[in-house]
Amino acid sequence: MNLMPKRIKYRKAQRGTMKGNATRGNTVAMGEYGLMSLEHAWVSAREIEAGRIAASHFMGKAGRLFIRIFPHKPISKHPAESRMGKGKGEPEWYAAVVKPGTVMYEIGGVPEAMAKETFNLIAHKMSVKTKFVLRRHGL
Repeated sequence: MNLMPKRIKYRKAQRGTMKGNATRGNTVAMGEYGLMSLEHAWVSAREIEAGRIAASHFMGKAGRLFIRIFPHKPISKHPAESRMGKGKGEPEWYAAVVKPGTVMYEIGGVPEAMAKETFNLIAHKMSVKTKFVLRRHGL
């Protein structure tokens, strides 16, 4: 089942601009290893779910997977072969707005080699370039 908000204030959202780096959600907070985005993008709910399924299939009962992004943004489209005008199309799917530096997934309770392999499987499902990051202990 794809992720989507239970209720939203407005059915349709404007596209907005994707600029700047992530200032929040840019550190590994819950697990020991993370998968960080290197680009701006709309990551669809289907991509997020595909990554979750790939990870849970590979890891089995070992460790814990944390999903740090949620698709809040409704993306609307006009139907195929419809004429220009007539207002904005209906919401088709939901997306999470991801900036460079956003930690999208985290894993805890597994060895580093297994975490790298799991994130490699997830990265193949994503439409953004990603990198493997470690948790920083203490400052």
